[in-house]
Amino acid sequence: MLLTIDCGNTNTVFSIWDGTRFIATWRTSTEHQRTADQYYVWLSTLIDARKLSVQITDVIISSTVPRVVFNLRVLCNRYFDCRPLVVGKPECALPVDVRVDPGTQVGPDRLVNTVAGFDLYGGDLIVVDFGTATTFDVVDNDGAYVGGVIAPGVNLSLEALHAAAAALPHVDVTKPERVVGTNTVACMQSGVFWGYVGLVNGICDRIKAERDRPMRVIGTGGLAPLFATGEALFDDIQDDLTMHGLRIIHEHNKDET
Repeated sequence: MLLTIDCGNTNTVFSIWDGTRFIATWRTSTEHQRTADQYYVWLSTLIDARKLSVQITDVIISSTVPRVVFNLRVLCNRYFDCRPLVVGKPECALPVDVRVDPGTQVGPDRLVNTVAGFDLYGGDLIVVDFGTATTFDVVDNDGAYVGGVIAPGVNLSLEALHAAAAALPHVDVTKPERVVGTNTVACMQSGVFWGYVGLVNGICDRIKAERDRPMRVIGTGGLAPLFATGEALFDDIQDDLTMHGLRIIHEHNKDET
């Protein structure tokens, strides 16, 4: 079975692919000091709790936190007796081209989303990912990654607002009942929610104008369904887009060997 691992700045997601479907997905906070043994105890406990019969034979990793990759490699070598594929490393081939400025390093998560988006929807896409950062990735008509946009993430913006203004509290991200708030919390929620709706709409419109062609917009990340309630921002939402992309990249590399 294949274990796919997506390590982001805030959370790390583990999913198990049995050859036909993902049979389990778990999420934990990203901590660079977590050891391979701790990962294994945590993962094996969850597998046992689900009463799953699992034998991991292959692993693929996408990580935006380089310090975490070492312990994940040790996990694979020590407990699964395999060498993991790591997206972004020379030995991990991609089924799509990357057309950016020479010397530019593209985040592995953005490449994985590009692969998944093209596999599911074809080309001419904008993939909007609500993570620690809010990213917009542009997929050409042949599936190539051709650049994008990086904006501060929703929760990051809220934390910065709270840290910089002592009188402003922590608030949850939610759709407010009205645009004009009548208390501090409602005002902050309206600013964040409708501000990001405007951000997504505005950036996607400018990308479409610059590309001068119809483009579909795909939302992913935990907050994508929430922001889709504000306006018709997305043509579709895919919660497991990154995991799907990791599986496709793994299959591509298996076919290459």
